[in-house]
Amino acid sequence: MSIVRKTTAFRGLAAVAAVATLGITAPQASAADGASTVAGVAISPKASKETRAVAAAEPKAAQYMANLCGSGYTLWMAQRLPDADNRMGTLFLYDNGDDTAACAIFDNNTKSAKYMKLQLCENQVSPNCSVDEGTYSQYAGPVRITGNYVFCSKVTALMKNSAGSGSYLVNRVGYATPCD
Repeated sequence: MSIVRKTTAFRGLAAVAAVATLGITAPQASAADGASTVAGVAISPKASKETRAVAAAEPKAAQYMANLCGSGYTLWMAQRLPDADNRMGTLFLYDNGDDTAACAIFDNNTKSAKYMKLQLCENQVSPNCSVDEGTYSQYAGPVRITGNYVFCSKVTALMKNSAGSGSYLVNRVGYATPCD
């Protein structure tokens, strides 16, 4: 079985498990950690108004992606890419609240298979990175990093019609976790 087929098989199992638990095991936050919820999704206190608006407008997607990351994460950023008016995908970034773990998922909103690459890298000179890439009709990821270099880590979300095509539908490189 090729790597692509293994990834696709794993993706199918992960999707079934996430759908089976949707709404039942969505991460919950306590008042003590400063997080709130929007449409049942735990939101980081560092989340922007845009992130809260995306979670409110797309609660099922935000819950589904949170379940893929697992418990203990709060939504730090949800961003429509390349922009809100011409959305091809949605980048979801979750953190554990103490800057020691981050998780990213890049949702494909095109309704067709696209080449996607999602990369999450530590904040250091020679970073360790977690990468998922291939041709996906649903999402790339989840990718995770943990440890001392999560603070101010970088995320790259790329989308093309196919791996060999030259132009990007989405080409986003930026910070994955708060840098304040």
